[in-house]
Amino acid sequence: MTGTAASRATAAGGLRKLRTSDPVFFTALGLLTLLILASVAGRLIPGLNDGASSVGGRFEAPSLAHPLGTDGLGRSLLARLLEGIGTTFLLSLAAVVCTAIIATALGIIAAYAGGWAREIVMRIGDILYAFPAILLALLIAASLGPGGTAALASIVLVTVPLMTRMVGAAAAQVVQRDFVTNARISGVAAPLIMVRHVLVNVAGTVIVQATYALSVAILVEGGLSFLGYGVQLPASSLGLLASEGNVYMLTAPWILIASGGTMVIAILAVNLLGDCLRDRLEPRKAVDLT
Repeated sequence: MTGTAASRATAAGGLRKLRTSDPVFFTALGLLTLLILASVAGRLIPGLNDGASSVGGRFEAPSLAHPLGTDGLGRSLLARLLEGIGTTFLLSLAAVVCTAIIATALGIIAAYAGGWAREIVMRIGDILYAFPAILLALLIAASLGPGGTAALASIVLVTVPLMTRMVGAAAAQVVQRDFVTNARISGVAAPLIMVRHVLVNVAGTVIVQATYALSVAILVEGGLSFLGYGVQLPASSLGLLASEGNVYMLTAPWILIASGGTMVIAILAVNLLGDCLRDRLEPRKAVDLT
């Protein structure tokens, strides 16, 4: 069995084990699925998609009419929360996809090429990683101006360095294996080797790191919107709702509890999912590129 085929078989076996014997995995996946379905329902079901209109009195406490109460403008907090979940998840997922593409390409190229290419990629990553995450995000947001674009760019720059290092370390281990050496000796083009042999064998690491990047993305979006640099009104996001809830914490604590609690659940579920996937898919050994 070739190295690529062995990697696929190992990953398939790990996923089969997840499907049959990991309640933590199913719990985390169930929570994430519930949040996603709730956000979709909030956009499609009549009566739940009116978060931009006034439907009640200001700061009404949770009741049968308004299960999560209303905000300072009389808008349904449930409708705004469902909209906020969708906004936060869409923005975070888009950023993680960009991060995965950039980090995977850089990590594989650094591991395969070695030498000066590896040093340039790793040192740039070290410089970005040296910045505190929220400070780097604020610098990017201040440069681009508040909004979703700034939040997306900030998330990408915060999550790319670590993911590049982890993917690069896994790729460096794969590059040293015999089937890659044989492909090089046989004259197979470098791009084909990197895709058919290296990328396939580091796919597990990419998936695991993407889940962790998603939790960081949710946290960064929440922090930026909380500070006023992320999603802007009249749109809604978990961070923006938490910012409003902080202002009215004594008057209407349900705003902060609902948004903050949802963010905690989302981040916890993503991290648990990442831990379960890591135990099954990620290599136990890695070669340090430094």
